[in-house]
Amino acid sequence: MVRIRIGVVACEILKREIEKVIENDPDIVHKEYLDFGLHTEPEKMKYTIIEKLNALEGKVDAVLLGYAICQSLKGVTKEVKVPTIMLEGDDCIATLLTPVGYEEEKRIVTGTWFNSPGWAELGIKGAIRELHLDSMVDQGYDPMYFLRILFEGYSRCLFIDTGVGEGERFEALSKDFANELNLVHQSRTCSLALIEDALRDTKRLGAQEMARRGEGVTVPNGVTT
Repeated sequence: MVRIRIGVVACEILKREIEKVIENDPDIVHKEYLDFGLHTEPEKMKYTIIEKLNALEGKVDAVLLGYAICQSLKGVTKEVKVPTIMLEGDDCIATLLTPVGYEEEKRIVTGTWFNSPGWAELGIKGAIRELHLDSMVDQGYDPMYFLRILFEGYSRCLFIDTGVGEGERFEALSKDFANELNLVHQSRTCSLALIEDALRDTKRLGAQEMARRGEGVTVPNGVTT
C-alpha cells in the first residue's frame, strides 16, 4: 500500500488560508503559489495554470487548484492532464464567505470592497494593480486619482477574518485602506469549510485515480470511508 500524492497550485492571495488547511498533512507533496497579478490577464492566467498543472503529470495523483472561476477558469479541470479539483465560487471571496454568504453581503451594501487578509496586505497598491491602473504611472498620471473615481461607487470596505493569525494587523491594514478611500469599514469572520471540502474531494479523486491504475492506497489523511 502506498500513500496518495496531492499537489497544490494556488493563488498567493489564499496562501495563508490554504496553508492552514493543509498544515502538517503528509499527503501534500507539492505546493506552488502564483502571483495574484495573473488576475489582470485572465487568458494568461488560464494558460499559466494549465501549464503548471500539466507539469505535475506523473508526480502527483491529484491537484487541489486554489482558484475559483476568477473570470477565465470555468471548466479548466477538463483541460488538464492531472485529476484536479478547484474551489467553489466565482472568486476567492465567494470561496471564503460561500457563494450564498457573498451574495448576502453584496445585498446588504451593494458597493462593497472585500478585504481578506491577502487583499488587506496588498492594500492600495493591490487595488491599483487589480483595476489595471498601474499603467497610469507610465503615462505620467497619478493612479490614485483614477482609483478614487472608480471607488465613487463603493461605500463600504468589509474585512474578512479568516482565522489565519495576525487578525488585528490585517484588520488595521484594511481600515487604512478604507480611510484612504473614505469608505465605511466593517469586519466579519468566516470558516475555511469550502477549502477543506475541496481538499477532501481532491484526495478522493486521487485515490480513485490510483485505483484506476491498480495501485493500493492507504486511506488519505482527512478522508473517511
